[in-house]
Amino acid sequence: MGPIELILIVLVVVLLFGAKKIPEIAKGLGQGIKEFKSTSKDTTDTTVITPRRDSDV
Repeated sequence: MGPIELILIVLVVVLLFGAKKIPEIAKGLGQGIKEFKSTSKDTTDTTVITPRRDSDV
């Protein structure tokens, strides 16, 4: 994406949500990403991969 497209997207977001709502939306999005990362890390840490034996097939 070029700089003109990014500026256009920013303008549309400001028009839709207003300048006061953008920090709240960004904060909520950041918290959601943080929670997703920690949950996926916990899931990865607790997942145990066992090798498959020929008799299991």
